[in-house]
Order: sequence, then structure tokens, then C-alpha cells
Amino acid sequence: MSIRIRLIGAGNISSTHARAASEIPGVKIVAIHGTNQEKVSCLSREFGAKPYTEFKSFLAHSPMEAVIIGSPSGLHAEQGIAAAQHKLHVLTEKPIDITTEHADGLIFACKVAGVKLGVIFQDRFKPDILRLKQFLAAGSLGKPLLLDARVNWYRPPEYYRDSKWRGTLALDGGGALMNQGIHTVDLLIWLFGEVKKVQASTATLLHDIESEDTALALLEFASGAVGVLHATTAAYPGYPRRVEITGSEGTIILEQDRIVAADVRNKDKSLISADAGDKNPSASSPVVSDVRGHRLAIEDFIRAIETNGKPACDGEDGRRSLALVEAIYQSAGFLRKTMQRAI
Repeated sequence: MSIRIRLIGAGNISSTHARAASEIPGVKIVAIHGTNQEKVSCLSREFGAKPYTEFKSFLAHSPMEAVIIGSPSGLHAEQGIAAAQHKLHVLTEKPIDITTEHADGLIFACKVAGVKLGVIFQDRFKPDILRLKQFLAAGSLGKPLLLDARVNWYRPPEYYRDSKWRGTLALDGGGALMNQGIHTVDLLIWLFGEVKKVQASTATLLHDIESEDTALALLEFASGAVGVLHATTAAYPGYPRRVEITGSEGTIILEQDRIVAADVRNKDKSLISADAGDKNPSASSPVVSDVRGHRLAIEDFIRAIETNGKPACDGEDGRRSLALVEAIYQSAGFLRKTMQRAI
């Protein structure tokens, strides 16, 4: 691998991208853009990149092949489109943007420019989740019946209060579901396919924010399986994500991205591993200390560029989770209010 990358954003997640990318042989971070000059300068010094606070100058930096976007969610499509127009491959943090209309614009721009577009959903690369995907694809759990996904996380008031964009309608596009829960939304679609019917409710129970800090949804999948999704940032002190999957041949439980139970009719316990799983304190903190998942996502994207292949999660795939989040908000009566406030 040999590629020169620019980072858009200089906050917590861009620091994650920088640490992950710097571990990959042949990858060089050459430029970093952000609006906070102090953060941009600090991150640029750490990784030997050129700092930019002016976006047009940043895009003009040469040579470079790709950008990784870690800015506020509502800027992903706008900045990605500008990068694609400069013939740069685009890898964006989740969600692809905060509306499917904006996502479609980014997907189209990348197609026209002939560049790759990827969305970072690092859970797809975690060992136990990959093994679960293969197990389900082989039909070993039988017909999918019931899903129960719980994202009972906690974020303290300052997580929102000290940010100019978190929890806002214009730049976050939502709250606990759009920001934290979308990883689980993507996981459910990736494992079980499309959702055809949604009933949902959202509420702002704890935090002083424009968006929801709690969302509950009943999901009916095209396969006939039914599920419950619960996402919140109000559950102190925060608990590991838990996904329970029941098929006609048994039940599998995923917790902290590790398979902790596999009760299937054939008594096969091989799914349960000694792997410690994700070491990030995601349930109570946005800080990513374990960058293995992000590194694998970046490596996968670079491989797609070099082989002219498809990223593990391309633009169309990344749009699916956003579309389901929109459907949940619409069912809850939240999407209409969101769009009115954001215009």
C-alpha cells in the first residue's frame, strides 16, 4: 500500500483516523483541515502533516489521492462532493450525511468523478461480528425470527454542551440514533437485510439538546423477522451494546462486539471465542482508544482504490442505514420537525 491522505476534521474522530492510518505501512497523512486552528496545528504536528483552516487551499494541496472526512455529520456530503470534484477518493465517517438527499448528491458526484466512496462502519471488520455474519449466511441459525438490539449508552451533559454541533439538527441531524445508534442500524441491515415496516418513538429525556437522546423502534424485516431497537445516551453510567438474535435453530447473543452466548440446536459452541472484543469505552465515552476497527476500514478502502474494487461499505450501502434512521424519525414524527428546524 502506498497512498497520500488528507484529513477533514481535527477533533476526536479525526485523531482516531490519524492514529489508525499512521499504523498502515505506506500511508502518509499529508494535510489536515479544520476550523479550530489550535486543534489543526496540534494534530498536524503530531503526524507531520500540513495544517489548513481554509478549505479551498486544503483541497488544492498536492500531491494527494484521498480524503478521510471526520467533520460534523451535516458537512460530510458537501465536503465529500468538493473532494470528488478534485478527483480525490472519499472515505467518510458515519453517517454518510444527515439526509438521504445529501447522500444521493455525494454518491452521484463520486460516480461522475470516477472516484471511490466509502463509509466507515468499523463494526463490520470485528472478528466475532464477521464470524456471526458467516454463520447466519450459512443458514446455521435457521430462519431469522427475533432481534433485540440495545444501545444503552451514556453521555454527560458537557458532551453536548461543549460542542457546537452535537445534538443539533443542522449538523448532527438527530441525536442518540443518528450519531451513536446508527452503528447498530447498519449492523442489523448488514446481517438481516432490508426493513420493510417501522413503528417508532423518540424522546429527549435527559439532555438539553435539539434532538432526541432516546429512540425506540419496532422493525419488520423483509425476511419476516421482527426486531426491537433501543438507542439512548441517557442510561447512566452506560452499558455495552447488546444484540440478541433468535432463529428457528437457536439464539446468539453479541455483547461489546463479542459473541457471549450461542445456544443452537446442534450444540455448536465454536462461535464463542476467548477474544476480549472491542476495548473502547463506547458505552460511556466517545474516545476511541482501540483503533483496530478503523485501521481495517481504512485498509479496506485503500485496497478498493488499488484494485478498483468495492469498499466493504460503499456509498449506496452507507445510505441504507441513513434511510432507515430517516424512516424511524418519520414514524416518530421527528423527521418533519428536524427538517423544518434545519432549513
